[in-house]
Amino acid sequence: MTDTLTLRLRPSRPDDLPALNAVLWATYDSTWKPQLTADKDARFRASGRTAQYVQSRGHLFRVAECDGVVAGFVDRVDDFIGALHVLPAWQGRGVGRALLAHAEQAMRDDGHAQVRLETDSFNTQALGFYTAQGYATLDTYPDEEWDCGLTTVLMGKPLA
Repeated sequence: MTDTLTLRLRPSRPDDLPALNAVLWATYDSTWKPQLTADKDARFRASGRTAQYVQSRGHLFRVAECDGVVAGFVDRVDDFIGALHVLPAWQGRGVGRALLAHAEQAMRDDGHAQVRLETDSFNTQALGFYTAQGYATLDTYPDEEWDCGLTTVLMGKPLA
């Protein structure tokens, strides 16, 4: 990596699918895997959910390309950000902020008055990031996706 970041946001392309899967696995390994039992991790890896998600929604992603590398992406539906992932090596360099700002502007353009997203209570890095971007906690509830006692945090922000 260089000291000067060349960041370009663009629509995803079919040839991005392997890189998008790699982004998801890298963020899973650094963030989620430490929270799961070995059995739950093994079941998740065997489930194929990551590849299915990228295959079904990847064409809708906005990709952050940094110095020619797919460094992250954002996926949104209506006023909800379903995913925002940045490779650990590119975190803290403005990639997530750029992706989030893009999604928020697209939502404004679509006429939405607010943006919502979910993260988990253990993910203090994400909670701090979203709070710094003006998000507030709207609700908390059990995280049923992972079935392991985690707590989901619903966050939101008005779109002015």
